[in-house]
Amino acid sequence: MNYGRELLKGNTDSLLLCLISREPTYGYKVVKELEQRSNGYFRFKEGTLYPALHRLEREGLIEGRWQILANGQQRRYYYITEKGKEVLAARLATWQDFSTAVKAVMQAETV
Repeated sequence: MNYGRELLKGNTDSLLLCLISREPTYGYKVVKELEQRSNGYFRFKEGTLYPALHRLEREGLIEGRWQILANGQQRRYYYITEKGKEVLAARLATWQDFSTAVKAVMQAETV
């Protein structure tokens, strides 16, 4: 079993919300930013990224807006909504509690 993949499935939305909360961004930049910040651990493909972005948009956690670049091309930027900020704050608190508990168990000394 690939535990890393299972962990990613459960945390993809939180990772995306976290990045988008820092600054409005677009799909390709999200992929590169996740890869860079995780030292290559996260390597999203379009088949994972865009369905997740669309799901977050449907849930009202992010909003996508088309923008015209200086060269005339269009790019869809994603912005976090107020609802998205609230959900992210709750998920971060849950993650902090969870990781603290896991760390306490994993680092427990044997007697």
